[in-house]
Amino acid sequence: MDVERESPAVDGRRRLRELPSVDRLATTLARTVLAQRREELLAGENGEADLLARAADLLEPSLRPVVNATGVILHTNLGRAPLAPSARAAVQRVAGGYSNLEYDAVTGERGSRRTHVESLLCELTGAEAAMAVNNCAGAVTLAAAALAGGRELIVSRGQLIEIGGSFRIPEVVAQAGARLVEVGTTNRTRLGDYRGAIGASTGAILRAHPSNFRTLGFVEQVEIEELCELPVPVIDDVGSGVLADGIELLADEPPVRRSVRAGAALVCFSGDKLLGGPQAGLIVGRAEHVERAARHPLSRALRIDKLSLAALEATLALYRDPDLAAREIPALAMLLARRAELDARAREIARETGGEVIEVTSRVGGGALPLTDLKGPAVSVDPGPGGAHAAAAKLRAHDPPVVVLIRDGRLLLDPRTLGDAEARTAALAVRETLGRPGEGDPATGAGG
Repeated sequence: MDVERESPAVDGRRRLRELPSVDRLATTLARTVLAQRREELLAGENGEADLLARAADLLEPSLRPVVNATGVILHTNLGRAPLAPSARAAVQRVAGGYSNLEYDAVTGERGSRRTHVESLLCELTGAEAAMAVNNCAGAVTLAAAALAGGRELIVSRGQLIEIGGSFRIPEVVAQAGARLVEVGTTNRTRLGDYRGAIGASTGAILRAHPSNFRTLGFVEQVEIEELCELPVPVIDDVGSGVLADGIELLADEPPVRRSVRAGAALVCFSGDKLLGGPQAGLIVGRAEHVERAARHPLSRALRIDKLSLAALEATLALYRDPDLAAREIPALAMLLARRAELDARAREIARETGGEVIEVTSRVGGGALPLTDLKGPAVSVDPGPGGAHAAAAKLRAHDPPVVVLIRDGRLLLDPRTLGDAEARTAALAVRETLGRPGEGDPATGAGG
């Protein structure tokens, strides 16, 4: 028997009736704001407070989009890599209902979430097996626990690094239940150092890529091919996740395929850095070792969610066509942006804000390519009598917030991380918050 559906008009009226009344909504907000203010007054805070502004803030979601005018492509505080259109669409498809996350529609039995990206990862890297967890720190911890838990893990002293958030390799080793064995020195570690440390209790060797710094001068390290000739499994943390071939700017980052070809047991890398996808930690390598990681109890605690999996699968699919990936994945497109495009966008922002186009050097961010200088234009804006920090605060309070750099007492807007629509939004924010006339405004004498 067919179920009669409501017409759009009837459904719309029903939804309107379900909205809370003005009195009820206002009362709820008022109670919350007044309770906060009472606590402040009782604690001795007697300064002025804008309770209406607080009430308005309560209606805003905490996590919301911002306009990144800093020129830092992989800005960790701003969510790192923006997603490609196909990845955003994939998230929307999966978010709207149920999915086959852990369900095999052919057999009707329970499935594995590994299957949604494993074949793609193997195709793109040449690995025998693969899996994804929630971030790269989790991937390294899981790999160390699976291959060296309760045993020794050998690490070069030059790779006992700390990355963002006070995440230190010695602490990772300890949390994985392994015993750290240090070899070599800070600047020089040789193959013989590793060979001499291998014993009956050795579980694996860990090679950690120093993602956010480089050691220069009198240095020596062992390449992955040499390490993989030793008689113990090698875990290679390559950091940023370079899958794109033939991009000169990425030459200083270790490619995933090289480590797989060398024979690393497990290769760990990020999904949300140079790969340009969602936050994820990817593990590829030999089937027996990936299976050990997948069966380890930590794998459940570190597992990736369905929305990230959807975005990751769509992002990885773009790498089947390298030219398409370079165009569609925002992080790569920003990295490879043509100078003429950046110049044109900078000139437009300058016209709209009364700013001046200058030459700047930007960084990739996210701990990737720390020695790479991204030269290009930026728009320098006079912040006005209140100063640069006050002007930047006003821009952050804009809707949407606009995040800029402060350099030499002026505001900088870098077009590298701004699309055309975002550039217009940033320029409008400057005009609205700082009172700057644009080219077409009467105060400029133009456009009339």
